[in-house]
Amino acid sequence: MSYDLSKVLVVGISTRALFDLEKDNEIYEKEGVKPYIKHELDNVDNVLRPGTAFRLVKNILALNTGMKEKLVEVIILSRNNAVTSLRITQSIEHYNLDITRSAWTGGETISRYLSPYKVDLFLSANEHDVQEAIDAGFAAARIYKFGKYTPETKIDKQLIKIAFDGDAVIFSDESEKIYKEKGLEEFIKHERENANKPIPEGPFASLLKSVSKVQSEFNNKDKPCPIRTALITARNSPAHERVIRTLAEWNVMIDEVHFMGGVSKHEVLAAFRADIFFDDQDVHCVPASRVVPTAKVPYKNE
Repeated sequence: MSYDLSKVLVVGISTRALFDLEKDNEIYEKEGVKPYIKHELDNVDNVLRPGTAFRLVKNILALNTGMKEKLVEVIILSRNNAVTSLRITQSIEHYNLDITRSAWTGGETISRYLSPYKVDLFLSANEHDVQEAIDAGFAAARIYKFGKYTPETKIDKQLIKIAFDGDAVIFSDESEKIYKEKGLEEFIKHERENANKPIPEGPFASLLKSVSKVQSEFNNKDKPCPIRTALITARNSPAHERVIRTLAEWNVMIDEVHFMGGVSKHEVLAAFRADIFFDDQDVHCVPASRVVPTAKVPYKNE
């Protein structure tokens, strides 16, 4: 009987999101394919350093520990070819990551393979690949470079902490467009008038629902759920009511909600100790990426 990926939460990840391949990528961009391949083969036994999404992936895979059936699956989706994959797969084995499925497209687009692999979330450092994924209707985000965890970095080792922005991420950009085009007063008026009408789903609504489903697997178990979610949004009162009613309509319980009202999000994210933060605006992503792993969700091309 074949393995059914539709029954698990599938995270598709590029090699540059999982490992620190920035210098390697520079060789590819400046010198071309052949020098890049030679560099990877010459360094095949040199273990790659963890990248921005490494800890998130490691902790996500740990959800399968002690479970009768897997809850999550991580799949490598890379523009590398089979030859350059050797160093990456050896690094995966070195870190004892349970990643056994992969696709190496030799420079071809990734987005066409997201549906066959039943991907719920795609993380990549390649802006073009992420944009194509979003345009195809998948939850996808471009990873920002995150220096590294230092002794001063506060983390919660037993938890996976995922933080989401609201408008244009979990929810559609309908209300955000009104704010940008007509201003705060019209935005508030619109939200008051539509308080009882659920906000249309955004690109990460399905992911949030899938995460919520995984969380429910830990209900009534001896140990607490190892996933904690947070909504960290620029909205505040009175625009908060529609958000709360929408989540209730979706039957989704988010562990923490922060209505920031335009205050910078990075300090709250650091206090939350997010493993990943998803936002649609550079003005929030840039400062956030200095304190927590961060990924930008692009707007869908019309």
